[in-house]
Amino acid sequence: MDVVSYSSAASPLSLLLASSIRNPNRAFNFTNPFIQPSKKNSNLVLVSCIKPQKLGLKKLLNWKGKLEQHFPFGLVRIVVGVVLVMSVSVAVSRSPSLALTEENLLFLEAWRTIDRAYVDKKFNGQSWFRYREDALRKEPMKNRQETYTAIRKMLATLNDPFTRFLEPEKFKSLRLCCRHKHGQSGTQGALTGVGLSIGYPIGFDGSPAGLVVISSTPGAPAYRSGIMSGDVILAIDGTSTDTMGIYDAAERLQGPEGSSVELTILSGPETKQMALKRERVSLNPVTSRLCEVAAVGKDTSRIGYIKLTTFNQNASKAVKEAIETLRSNNVNAFVLDLRDNSGGLFPEGIEIAKIWLDKGVIVYICDGQGVRDIYEADGNNGIATSEPLAVLVNKGTASASEILAGALKDNKRAVLFGEPTYGKGKIQSVFELSDGSGMAVTVARYETPAHTDIDKVGVIPDHPLPTSFPKKEDDFCSCLKDSTSACYLNKIKLFSR
Repeated sequence: MDVVSYSSAASPLSLLLASSIRNPNRAFNFTNPFIQPSKKNSNLVLVSCIKPQKLGLKKLLNWKGKLEQHFPFGLVRIVVGVVLVMSVSVAVSRSPSLALTEENLLFLEAWRTIDRAYVDKKFNGQSWFRYREDALRKEPMKNRQETYTAIRKMLATLNDPFTRFLEPEKFKSLRLCCRHKHGQSGTQGALTGVGLSIGYPIGFDGSPAGLVVISSTPGAPAYRSGIMSGDVILAIDGTSTDTMGIYDAAERLQGPEGSSVELTILSGPETKQMALKRERVSLNPVTSRLCEVAAVGKDTSRIGYIKLTTFNQNASKAVKEAIETLRSNNVNAFVLDLRDNSGGLFPEGIEIAKIWLDKGVIVYICDGQGVRDIYEADGNNGIATSEPLAVLVNKGTASASEILAGALKDNKRAVLFGEPTYGKGKIQSVFELSDGSGMAVTVARYETPAHTDIDKVGVIPDHPLPTSFPKKEDDFCSCLKDSTSACYLNKIKLFSR
């Protein structure tokens, strides 16, 4: 995940005060949602307005007579009928057969978390309250595993692959890793695995089918084996990924150094079987190069090339250091390469945007009600706000990288080259449930400064790159120097719209 926060869901009691009646023996009866605490007993929550169970027949008739002075008799008859029905309803609702179990309470805790936090308040076109009622009546929840199944089934109705349930052990692993980026815990200095960042394929129907490779870490086992952005992982160690979550896949891909993992990869029309040996993968976020390109006459352009591979906790500091080093060599323009950067820590993405921007909106954060927060640059952290800047992107550019690319494009700070980015425009937060399990929930979405929703669309570049344009920083300069090369990119075009 790129944006992950931790919070504990409300206690079962607070979740149920708006939908249940609480008995002194701590059993809960599912009943009318329009309720308020009783003044006589803090352990009771009663139907508001009237208490028909305490209303005698004589008083009821007297009340009826008083109403006749102001309302037609037929209307009063209807009102009295409603009161009697409510009385019967309350009596029935207190039947022990409808008492909620501990498993029901955990399910309701998960339901309430989604009700409060989920970004789509239409809940994928369904009545969320009706689903709750139907699930409590129909879903088996006799033990913890059945309850977990019911929660997963509930989340599946949202048709959002990024909103997922995590059993206690997986939730604990997520917390230990601190942050996840599309299935790879890549916010520290290194990890032991094969060097893949993974996500869900984004098709026209939005339905996941296997797991897509967003990027492959240069030099890592997967990269050396030829696995590329856009390839689909069909199976890991013989287990199909059709319904596998990214957290489960991440655990399977990581493991002890020197151990092997077998992958089934779909690359274009070809299906490949390969065995990769896990290694300690370095996550140094930044590499840079100085490139001298002949200009008009005797002038020489000095271009500073910066490749940013991940937004880990060192990313913004490393970018600043690269800029200062290149500046000491008198560069007069920069190229920022975000290709195959699948994201990472959201705050680092914001800080890096501030490095390049003097002022302007970086990103809008929107929930179900509209714009919830605005991140802006105020010029205080800008250290490279004037030199010409080109940004390279591809379909492996995702999440925090897309925020950065969109901000630089919409503020007209940079020219974008490449192909449309991955298109992950949603933000997830992680909520812990009372039994130690948790849920990753989509709580908001991004919009670029031009109010473009990039989800499933991506950031659209200004120009394409030559097909053979290299990804290795060592080969970048040659594509600007040699006009006969297939990857040649005119220096003047590189920085003009």
